[in-house]
Amino acid sequence: MADPLSGRAKRPVSAALAGPYGHPFHPILVTVPIGAWVASVVFDIASHLVHDPAFLAQGAMWLIALGVVGALVAAMVGFLDLFAIPPGTRAFRVGLLHMTLNLLVTAAYAGNFLWRHAGHGPAGSVRAGMLTLNAVSLVVLGVSGYLGGKLAYRYGVRVADEITQAEGFVAPRPGADRSAG
Repeated sequence: MADPLSGRAKRPVSAALAGPYGHPFHPILVTVPIGAWVASVVFDIASHLVHDPAFLAQGAMWLIALGVVGALVAAMVGFLDLFAIPPGTRAFRVGLLHMTLNLLVTAAYAGNFLWRHAGHGPAGSVRAGMLTLNAVSLVVLGVSGYLGGKLAYRYGVRVADEITQAEGFVAPRPGADRSAG
């Protein structure tokens, strides 16, 4: 039998805002900032490899902005998931560290955007300091992502319980409709 504290962390505070049982919105939403920020690093590096780099530098700047907006939306939903975790537990502490790192990364990217947008915006290859801040922020995001994975896969936060999961591993009876599921 599952511990009642861990069972509480599987249910959403608000299914309409955080996603229904067993299908949270936070992991779906984090793909926007992660994808945008990874692409911005690629654009930053590529800006040093082409003859006319301004379009890549400008693209990286706007990808960073898109990532910041996406991160703020994902953070609001993630905050609701954090409320589902009982305080004082190891999972809650990991959740707080995950949230703190993500907020620091988002602030670093917001600062990076403002730095790039200052003056007339990007004109040439991305400067080394901006690229370094981008890369370091991405590494910290990776550490935070590891912690997010630990919350879901190790501690089962917002993941359906094993009895519900077992439904997916029941073999259909011979002759039964196999298209369901």
